[in-house]
Amino acid sequence: MNNGLEERIENFAKLLFKSRYPVFFTGAGISTESGLPDFRGPDGAWTRQEKGLPQRQTNKPWHAFNPNAGHYALVELQNVKKLKFLISQNVDNLHLKSGIRQELIAELHGNVKKLRCTSCGEKVDLPTGAKICRCGGALVSSAVDFGQPLPEKDLGLAFEHSRKSDLFVVAGSSLVVTPAALMPQEALQSGAKLVIINQGKTPFDSYSTIRFFEKVGDVLPPAVKRLKILLEMA
Repeated sequence: MNNGLEERIENFAKLLFKSRYPVFFTGAGISTESGLPDFRGPDGAWTRQEKGLPQRQTNKPWHAFNPNAGHYALVELQNVKKLKFLISQNVDNLHLKSGIRQELIAELHGNVKKLRCTSCGEKVDLPTGAKICRCGGALVSSAVDFGQPLPEKDLGLAFEHSRKSDLFVVAGSSLVVTPAALMPQEALQSGAKLVIINQGKTPFDSYSTIRFFEKVGDVLPPAVKRLKILLEMA
């Protein structure tokens, strides 16, 4: 690591150590190191669409992809009580697959491995064979298509925990899709510090306390390692 990166990781670890209510927000950029495409990167889905290019095909189905070091670093934060809540734009199921507890995550765009009840909003795992929820409502894919409203429960939880946060960490999101991109704004208005880990620019860069343009996997794991040392010394 270069000195600039080492210093920023050290400062990030200290912010995590001091934080009482750290909230994380993830986008497609945390999953690219697992082999999944992002959206607004140089070869991302939306970038290719804007250029009139066909979508890049993955070499295996989504359920066959596995979490990477960035995902597991968040699990470590959960285990040392330094992850109060996780908000994700991703539908790839990698956070839950890595070990994040269901009650600690809001999946704003749904999950390709879960069905959602159109009546009560309850989610069930695939495959179940069930088409009707216990309440009588229809079970449909929980993944949100373009133009569809985001799930009310997850959206409400995301806003609630963003406002509660004293440290808001963005990992792998360009922060341009609303209403998801409103979360860091809510956190900042509530007095939270903002850390951004994203290889591309975001509209919130000038508001960040620490800014990383490196890959999530090059930042989160060493920051968590340093945090655990600080916790042991405390």
